Amino acid sequence: MKKDLSNMRENYKKGILDVSDINQDPFAQFQKWFNDAIAGKVVEPNAMTLSTVNKNGHPSSRIVLLKEVDDQGFVFFTNYDSKKGQEIHQNDNVAINFFWRELERQVQIQGKAKKISETLSESYFHSRPFGSQIGAISSNQSSQIENRARLEEKYSQNYDLYKEQGYAPFPNNWGGFIVTPSYFEFWQGRESRLHDRFEYLKKGDNWQINRLEP
Repeated sequence: MKKDLSNMRENYKKGILDVSDINQDPFAQFQKWFNDAIAGKVVEPNAMTLSTVNKNGHPSSRIVLLKEVDDQGFVFFTNYDSKKGQEIHQNDNVAINFFWRELERQVQIQGKAKKISETLSESYFHSRPFGSQIGAISSNQSSQIENRARLEEKYSQNYDLYKEQGYAPFPNNWGGFIVTPSYFEFWQGRESRLHDRFEYLKKGDNWQINRLEP
C-alpha cells in the first residue's frame, strides 16, 4: 500500500544564521557548531555522511565517524580495501555532510581525500577497544561472505588468538583518510523553508563567503 508522505514535514524554528554570526574561517565556524552539537546532546555529533564516486561515475554514500578535525581537514578511518577505500583510490573527490537534527543544522563539505601516515593510523588502531581491533582484522570489508556464522567464526578465532596479549596486529590495509576541504556550506533551518545558507569557496589562500537562497 502506497504511503502518503506529502504531509510529513517539520517547521524549523530553533535558530538563525546571519553574516554577522559567522566566522571568516570555516574551520572555526565548524568547530563552533560542532561544540554546539555536543552541548546540545546531539546523538553521535561526529557521525557524517561520506559520499564517493567510482571510476564509472556512480556515487555512493554511507555514514562514518569523524575522529579528528583541525585546520588541515577531517579524518576518518576505514579498511582501505573496502568499497569506499577503493573508490577514493580511483577518485579522490569526496563530500561529507553532517546533519544535527536537534539543532536544525547541517554542514556540507567538499574536498579531496588522501591517506594519513601509517604511524598515525597504527596509533589510532591500537587506541580502539580490543573487540574493535579484532573486528577490523576479521572482516574483509565490503567483500561477499556466505553467512553470518562464518564472520563470527573468524572473529572468535582471532579473539582467542590475541586475547592473551590484549591487542591485535595492525593490518596494513587499514587506516585513516583526511579530507582537505575546498568548499563548505553551513545550513540553518528556518520557518517556511526560508533557510539560512552560507557557502565558503576556496580562493587561493582565502575563503570567499556567499549567502545562498534556500
